[in-house]
Amino acid sequence: MTRILAALFVLIAVLGSTGPVFAASPIQRDLPAGLQIPEAARPGPAFDVDRATAAYIDLLTPEQRQLSDQYFEGGYWLQLWGWLYGLGVAALLLWGGISQRLRNLARRISQQPTVATALYLVQYTIVGFVLGFPLAVYSDFLREHQYGLATQGFGGWFGDQAKGLMVGLILGTLVLSLLYLIARRVGERWWLWASAGTFVFALLLSMIAPVFISPLFNDYQPVPDGPVRAAVLSLARANQIPTQRVVYFDASRQTTRVSANVSGFAGTTQISLNDNLLNKTSLPEIKAVMGHEMGHYALHHGLRLTVYFTLIISLGLWFTHHLLNWSLARFGQRLGLENRTDPAALPLVGAILSVFLFLMTPLLNSVIRQAEAEADIFGLNAAREPHGFATAAMRLSTYRKIRPGYWEEILFYDHPSGYARVHGSMLWLKENQDNATANAPLAAAIDAAKPALPK
Repeated sequence: MTRILAALFVLIAVLGSTGPVFAASPIQRDLPAGLQIPEAARPGPAFDVDRATAAYIDLLTPEQRQLSDQYFEGGYWLQLWGWLYGLGVAALLLWGGISQRLRNLARRISQQPTVATALYLVQYTIVGFVLGFPLAVYSDFLREHQYGLATQGFGGWFGDQAKGLMVGLILGTLVLSLLYLIARRVGERWWLWASAGTFVFALLLSMIAPVFISPLFNDYQPVPDGPVRAAVLSLARANQIPTQRVVYFDASRQTTRVSANVSGFAGTTQISLNDNLLNKTSLPEIKAVMGHEMGHYALHHGLRLTVYFTLIISLGLWFTHHLLNWSLARFGQRLGLENRTDPAALPLVGAILSVFLFLMTPLLNSVIRQAEAEADIFGLNAAREPHGFATAAMRLSTYRKIRPGYWEEILFYDHPSGYARVHGSMLWLKENQDNATANAPLAAAIDAAKPALPK
């Protein structure tokens, strides 16, 4: 373990000294700033949905589409390798005796079970971070820069990783310590209690994350008065979003992607836009994106998805419970594991649960994709910006494969494809050809892209 830590610090020093090594990447993946309306997508007596959709897709050059396909399809393999890598880490911790030594060290410090468990969890989280670091460097830093999606140098990126580690140490230790305490009390029913705890924790996290966690990684400021703020608040009032908090955050220091969200509830509701969305897009696009995000809130997707995920996790914990009992009976003594409340068995618990969740990936993706499709339709009707929505979908398609096969979408997509989103917006436009933005002169539409942030 000492050699692993030494190698990690050497890697940090080498990469950190090089600065933003990919800052001069020649990749051109973004669409031009402002609203994009192909001539074939203009409304009129001869308006054709398929032809309008094809015109939008042609906004991407063949090189941009190839790059997007390569990045997204590579992500399929990355999911597999990441899962196998995690299983390898769990095997190393168990069969290498590392997890057992961490437990024994914790017990030497304290004989009190809850304290010893918490001490083990702190060590486990740090060791897991170290062992997972090489894959994180590749998947979250090197690969993102390779495809022109990241803007952050290694020092800043590692600083964010360290912050994430601190959050994991605090929340993970508290939650898992409580779970082990409950498991010691309730025995065979531990998975039922863990399922209920998953639901409660997810709801609490949705309340505290916007206020206490997100600001650790980005600077949040109020969106200045102007057309963007006025449009967002108007959408919020019309769709009964109970907040006046409209903020932007400096995502451009980390990524080139555009994003936004409506988060929180019970007094913590907040509308957040990243600065890339404000600086790169037009007002119709911003309204379209925010209509979608407000759809998640108005349709109660946060609560609904939490219920669905809790049901899936409950099945996974039941599966883990039975396979854990079998594994401990067969291998427990050989590995030096005592019982299900032995914290040293945590890598085994994690490995079993990861197998279940990996097999459930298509179901999880489909559940999310259904909610995203509902929010798409809500956003089109709320914002009434079909061209804004189509242009935003094309921006996302610079790093999401735009037209997957049927089974490819079922297996790997947790959002509707870019093609489906553009086609849906053109269907909406066909039935709403009196839409103001659709009939506006192109120059006027582009002129709507006014800077929302002080320069």
